Amino acid sequence: MKIFFKIIKLLLSTVFLFYTILIAYFLFFSPKEKRFEIGETLQGTYLSQTIFDILIWQYPNYSNAYMEKSVAFNKRGEYSKGFSLLNKAVDIDPSNHLGYRGWLRLVKLKDYKGAIGDLERLDSLTPNFEDYPWGENIHYLLGICYNGLGDFKRAKYEYNIYFNSEKDSTYLNSMAFVYYGNILLEQDSLNKANDLFNIAIKIDKYRTEAYYLKGIYYKKINELDSSNINLKKALKLYDDGYKNQDSYNEVFQEIYRNDIEIEILNLSE
Repeated sequence: MKIFFKIIKLLLSTVFLFYTILIAYFLFFSPKEKRFEIGETLQGTYLSQTIFDILIWQYPNYSNAYMEKSVAFNKRGEYSKGFSLLNKAVDIDPSNHLGYRGWLRLVKLKDYKGAIGDLERLDSLTPNFEDYPWGENIHYLLGICYNGLGDFKRAKYEYNIYFNSEKDSTYLNSMAFVYYGNILLEQDSLNKANDLFNIAIKIDKYRTEAYYLKGIYYKKINELDSSNINLKKALKLYDDGYKNQDSYNEVFQEIYRNDIEIEILNLSE
């Protein structure tokens, strides 16, 4: 019986040693692209971060490893750690990583100036190429940045470049027309503003924000019945879950139910 247990112990130790060697081989000697792919898939886990640590140690100029390791920290709101890694990625390969950093500064930190710096630098590095940082057109993002800073002239310039990037407006983000229209609404270019809200609705018939601003437009021209119709349409769409929102961040010029309710109540005063 003792011999049997010794054999079992020896077999288990052999299996454990085999798997230890196998894991060590994978972590240190398998192709870096394969390790990166697995680390990316397991993003945020201890194993994933360990894989990126080893890749960074072995390949100090592997910018993608720095960037991908930063993503988990940025998603958790640990921006000091995330940007420390991301900044290294940008230093090594700016054209590949400025877009993500600019997008983060805009969407997560609302750092409009910092985002503009990154996005415009990226644009200068990629002449004759339309950049799409994190899936969004660079001029659309720059329009939001300048809009947020109150530089409406430059914001409109960037939005117009974005509009001209597609022959068919239905491929554009309807919120760009809402944002541009809101600028015109504030500047009392009322009919032009309403035209843009209509384009937004043509692209997306559930665009709550466009109906909300149309309600304000009609109030400004003293067509109160039309204002009421559009505001109530916006409220219904809002209650049905149609609004520009992000589960993790407050979006630019986000509207809330209370905003719509106040405008409706003000009509009866």
